[in-house]
Amino acid sequence: MAKGYWVSAYRKINKPEQVQEYSKLATEAIKEHGGRPLVRGTAAMTQGYGIKERTVLIEFDSLDQAIATFNSAKYQEALKVLGDACERDFRIVEGIA
Repeated sequence: MAKGYWVSAYRKINKPEQVQEYSKLATEAIKEHGGRPLVRGTAAMTQGYGIKERTVLIEFDSLDQAIATFNSAKYQEALKVLGDACERDFRIVEGIA
């Protein structure tokens, strides 16, 4: 079974303290559902339209697990805290087996 991944690329952070609070709550939800952070930080290099801002990559054992975590009540609460604190590009993608 292929793994599932959350990919978040932040374009702009307007309220860092709010993003930090979201991050705490989101991390709890992710860990509870078996997610593992692989990348969390500012890009070392960008190209094309890349923005040198925060990037996060979370690995799950399956795509279904990644989607279920996103839809969980705990993660949805974290998203409410995040609100308009940032502009980010978020995706859930399936790994290559």
